[in-house]
Amino acid sequence: MPVEFLGIAATNDGSETGARSGAAFDKEYTLRLARAHEDHGWDRVLFAYSSGSPIPTPAAAYLAAKVEKLQILLAHRPNVSYPTYAARSFATLDQISDGRLTVHFITGGSDHEQQREGDTLTKDERYARTREYIDIVKQVWTRREPFDHEGEHYRFKDFVSDVFPTRLPRPGVSFGGSSAAAYAAGGAEADVFCLWGEPLAETAQQIEAVKAAAQAAGRTDVPRIQVAFRPIIAPTEELAWEKAHRTVGAIRERREQGLVRHHRGDNPQNTGSQRLIAIAEQGERYDRALWTPTAAATGGAGNSNALVGTPETVAQALLDYYDLGVDILSARGYDLLGDAIDFGRHVIPIVREEVAKRDKERAERGPQTLAPGLSAAAAG
Repeated sequence: MPVEFLGIAATNDGSETGARSGAAFDKEYTLRLARAHEDHGWDRVLFAYSSGSPIPTPAAAYLAAKVEKLQILLAHRPNVSYPTYAARSFATLDQISDGRLTVHFITGGSDHEQQREGDTLTKDERYARTREYIDIVKQVWTRREPFDHEGEHYRFKDFVSDVFPTRLPRPGVSFGGSSAAAYAAGGAEADVFCLWGEPLAETAQQIEAVKAAAQAAGRTDVPRIQVAFRPIIAPTEELAWEKAHRTVGAIRERREQGLVRHHRGDNPQNTGSQRLIAIAEQGERYDRALWTPTAAATGGAGNSNALVGTPETVAQALLDYYDLGVDILSARGYDLLGDAIDFGRHVIPIVREEVAKRDKERAERGPQTLAPGLSAAAAG
């Protein structure tokens, strides 16, 4: 099936390599960045969430009213609002965007970050709450008759919404993580399961874990898989690697100067970051173009492993992940605007063309019988 590309809907021009030049919510920059994505072949953009940052829902509503085609992935933490309220907010935003909304539910991997907004639950308790929260949101989106709920974290009676999404039967649900609890929750509830960029072998293992969790939850389908990278591209390999080393130098300098806010302690709590750090400790370069020093320099903070090389090299690396079964490719450079344009101009067309060729060849070959124990993704 066609591959999709996810970019970032940043509300200002700051990144790990440079301070922002204006306000935290810079309306003009937010719109300029979104239009750059829309004009250069991207499918959707992510409005991320962190404590203290601009609230993504109204920012996304502002953007949805200004652009026509770009889809929106809205990050949301269950601790910040009651699920019946959140579901109506999402339905309203889906109306504003004419059905272009997917919601990414964040359980929270850092106790300290969660406690900044009053969330004192343990990680396991947060996962249980997230599953209950998503189930309620789905019901609010789709049920036309009043219903009661008596759960571990939420209780209410006789609720019915009067605002429903444009997208039917409901907006998409996105979820991410790398722990067993994350696989279980996302495997049960998500339409899209999000992973951070890891080597191909580790990514294949994670995909299988998500599929197994979906099957264990009684699903007959499986979530689509999204993988995220930080592309560093240049016209030649030499220039790309020079750019990569400059990028890491800038990240380290800002971190050493205390200019980057991060979680307390040296060891991240969430499994995804722990995995990124472990991979970086085992080596700097993997597969065709994966480079780990960007992740090491940030302490495994979020989407941080890079793909380095010419547009052709990075495109082929992304196609390796597509061949594993990845449906959505997330990419965010360090110069948010310039990199979105360059990636859209020089990488996306290559990937789309090659995916179309692969899909055509597979359609011409028709159904294939695989050897026992061999997955379709492994067969390529």
